[in-house]
Amino acid sequence: MALSDYERVEKAMAYMVDHASRQPSLDEVAAQVHLSPYHFQRLFSRWAGTTPKRFLQAVTLERSKLLIEDEQALLAVSHSVGLSGGSRLYDHFVQLDAVTPGEYKRKGEGLAIQYGFHPTPFGPMFVAMTQRGICRLAFVGDGGADDPVAALRRDWPLSTVEENMTVTSAVIENLFSASSKGQNGPLSLHVAGTNFQMAVWRALLRIPPGKLASYSQLARVLGRPGAARAVGNAVGANPIALLVPCHRVIQQSGALGGYRWGLMKKQMVQAWELAEKATDPIEGRAN
Repeated sequence: MALSDYERVEKAMAYMVDHASRQPSLDEVAAQVHLSPYHFQRLFSRWAGTTPKRFLQAVTLERSKLLIEDEQALLAVSHSVGLSGGSRLYDHFVQLDAVTPGEYKRKGEGLAIQYGFHPTPFGPMFVAMTQRGICRLAFVGDGGADDPVAALRRDWPLSTVEENMTVTSAVIENLFSASSKGQNGPLSLHVAGTNFQMAVWRALLRIPPGKLASYSQLARVLGRPGAARAVGNAVGANPIALLVPCHRVIQQSGALGGYRWGLMKKQMVQAWELAEKATDPIEGRAN
């Protein structure tokens, strides 16, 4: 069966991550997805929003160099990052709304949830939404949830769950379409979590795109300097991929740490996000 464009981009990203130590050439990566270098370059740039070269450069950049040096940057909006366009901090266009104790107790009674599966450059993603916002955003397959619909029904057994890809496609457009990204107003998230988990997830929204924070940094920012392990558990429980950027948390040493959807996916997302914002030092062009 022929690969779709999205599948080709995902396979190419995974190949570059897996073979980054020897810097595969454009011709080699293009051959992996059965395209000429010219057509692969155009396809990858169109779907990933960056060139294969920039993506590979981002993969090989030392993560420790991307760690936020000033922990206060996690507590207040950095003046070095503007509030307009694609560079604004996530906590200015993602609104995190907690499930109330009453809603949790009712187990979804009276709650209508719509869901859809959509292709992305990182593989298929599952999107689920309530009337108040996105309640699930997850990678599926290859380390993702085996049956996200069943998990949704298990968590909210009294809710009405039905497929509606027309509604959920707007979320994917907002994430990956250059013309739509960040242009449709703040995205609302409607998630269930403990007070500590919510605090951790809100702290994640403070990490600027292209930057990373360590588990211990987050713990100190939250006033719990000895709770790095608890912070890690809360990061791992995050139900909203990409929008609540748990992929931006690594170990202080620069090691990746864990990721709910697999370390390969974490590397791919980090490199994509960094490459989107990087200026190529040879070509002198910014994404």
